[in-house]
Amino acid sequence: MQIKPRQHMLDIWRALTRHSFDDGKLVGEDNTDGLSSVADAERLLCLLYPATEVPAFRLDQPDTTERDVLRALEAVGSRLEIPPNLIAALSQFMRSHTGSDGSPTFAGGHYFRPAEPQQKLTPEQYQLGVVDSYSMSVTLCLATLGFLKGYESSTTRPEVRQAISELREATNTRLTAAMISLLRSFTVNVFGADSDQGRRLIQVIGQGRRSDRVVLQQFSHRFRPLRATIVESLSRGIQVDENIRDESLLFECGWAWGVVKDAPTVTDLDVRTPCQPDGIADGLPYVYFTVIALDGIQDLFSDRTLTLGLLNADQQRLAEALRLRWELSQQYWSVIARFGSERWPLEDLPWQTTGLRIESEYFSLTVAAILVHDLVRRRATDDDLTRTVAIMERLADRGRITSRMTRDDPAITLHNPGITMPLAGSERSGGLLLWRMTDFSAQLLKRIIQLAALSRSVDAQDRLLRLGEQAFEHVWDRRIKDGQGAGLWDRAGAVHPDACVSRSLSWSITERVTECLVAAHNLYEQQPVRSSELVELARHLLSEATHLFGREQMEAPTSADGSRGRALRTMESRLDHARSLVDDRPATAFALALPLLQELDTLARARGAATQEV
Repeated sequence: MQIKPRQHMLDIWRALTRHSFDDGKLVGEDNTDGLSSVADAERLLCLLYPATEVPAFRLDQPDTTERDVLRALEAVGSRLEIPPNLIAALSQFMRSHTGSDGSPTFAGGHYFRPAEPQQKLTPEQYQLGVVDSYSMSVTLCLATLGFLKGYESSTTRPEVRQAISELREATNTRLTAAMISLLRSFTVNVFGADSDQGRRLIQVIGQGRRSDRVVLQQFSHRFRPLRATIVESLSRGIQVDENIRDESLLFECGWAWGVVKDAPTVTDLDVRTPCQPDGIADGLPYVYFTVIALDGIQDLFSDRTLTLGLLNADQQRLAEALRLRWELSQQYWSVIARFGSERWPLEDLPWQTTGLRIESEYFSLTVAAILVHDLVRRRATDDDLTRTVAIMERLADRGRITSRMTRDDPAITLHNPGITMPLAGSERSGGLLLWRMTDFSAQLLKRIIQLAALSRSVDAQDRLLRLGEQAFEHVWDRRIKDGQGAGLWDRAGAVHPDACVSRSLSWSITERVTECLVAAHNLYEQQPVRSSELVELARHLLSEATHLFGREQMEAPTSADGSRGRALRTMESRLDHARSLVDDRPATAFALALPLLQELDTLARARGAATQEV
């Protein structure tokens, strides 16, 4: 199934607005288990993220909104009503997730699950903040600020301009609070090689092929520069055990599930600092929450954010602090994934988490996602790309996306009910909480498309595109067919008959699919992968065509208005066009050169026949 970003995105918008809007107003979610800022942000991002990232879907300039977009958003309003109604929906979100003291809240809500079936979560537990919410809020706030900046110049209505001003203030407050919470959720965990976690890390990166002593020596050598950067960063706000200086110790860095216990507050801001509640999370990095944080933080440095100047002075300082942690985490997990000189630890599926003692293909995918982040950042080698492509293919097979599900197949748990993680430290709230991930297929599709956009190898990109089409078909078939949420996700039983019968609407999966379509749009906007072999062939063809065209021009002069003169002028224009494409689109230049050579040959033969008759 070919990925058609525009058509499929409009299908999602049509289903989303049919479900979530009534007479232009956002309909509240019917969740009796606690309001979730994560789910509410994901729902709005399904609409706002494409509208701010894809020019064809822009909604901030009513005069330029395209007809098929208007038809898809009929439930939101008419051409002029859509932007004010979106502002009202975003303002409703900001109010719903603001505490009594006026500070933003980042409740996990019904996304939290109790560890014990008989346990009932308290209202305070539902209100706990989580990295998913911080990261989603960064992306949503940046999209909102960009939307307001574009729409503000298009309206003169006083009540709308007042709503814009109020929403901008609330959005900036939430963005600052989310960035501070991300800073306070970052952690560096130091532990000994003889501890349980140390032995598990050595087993993961050594793969049982080398002695513990050799692995520890290699770890010390490979991470000496990164360790030095972390030590230097002690004076830049990173809270870490002073034992990090000891090279005989191991460490991990990344994001915990929420604000870390005893994390210091951020005070060096020029404006009133939002409320910073005490954290309860253990200082244990999770690869899942690290990926989620990286996805949100990179939006702070996107071309769009920088071009539109969306960050104020305080937010720019916070962004630089987050960028440091972003770099540290990417470098650490990228080295861990590729540790050693032979088989990568990441190639030894499934990945084993060291702190939680859980292994799953889902964690292999999350580590691969960090590796993709790093490959994009440093423009990876062909070998790195080729090996990462093979990992994606194996994950698609093991996740039964490109292969058949067998009876009682354990792979079904990746999709339904999903992979569950305990949130270390959450027991301080009154009982241990769990976090469940059900978006393996959508996450895999997203990383495949990102890799395809990065690849400059024809073979690797072709493999990725074919794999992406298979993954997209799998995901698309899992849409809910009827009832509430029709056209949205998720219905795992549609492709995995052994899955528990469930048609529960998942904004998490729906938002991930939306991200995939935006990424696919960006992929198709790029120039095609350039084949050096085709460039050489196209140059040879055009060189011969240029030479033969010059010969034709040397023949007896012809009238500029004559048929031969017009034919030569047309041919010259086509030849210039083909030569302009040879570096970026050699296959197209090759195709354009062939008919030119045929026409030049026809002219030469006609002239030869005329000479013989004379």
